Amino acid sequence: MLKIVGLDHVVLRTTQLDKMLEFYQHKLGCPIERTLPELGLTQLRAGSALIDIVTVDSELGRLGGKAPQQNGRNMDHLCLQIEPISETDLITLFAQHQLRPEDFVERYGAQGFGRSVYLTDPEGNIVELKPTKENL
Repeated sequence: MLKIVGLDHVVLRTTQLDKMLEFYQHKLGCPIERTLPELGLTQLRAGSALIDIVTVDSELGRLGGKAPQQNGRNMDHLCLQIEPISETDLITLFAQHQLRPEDFVERYGAQGFGRSVYLTDPEGNIVELKPTKENL
């Protein structure tokens, strides 16, 4: 059984980067943690989690399809921190529940770089599972 520790990050897609940054950075007080302009990514610190904002016309943003509107999505994915567990144990757990994850990949999250895996929920939302770095 997985044990969720908390929200690691959420990835929002936008056509209005300046307005989104104004809102999250200046109105809600989330400072910019890092930017990767070549990918269209800005990461803001929100307590122990991150809010990632990607422009829809960027490399990362195009993965989500059309710009946010009725038939497009503005959330690319959400990432849940889980208690430390081996990739082998996770694969076994996924098989028991007939889940078909993508491959494990090294990604950046609220606790820095670490390996994680993507799953898709019944509505087509992408859920990233990332073991915490505590006690590893």
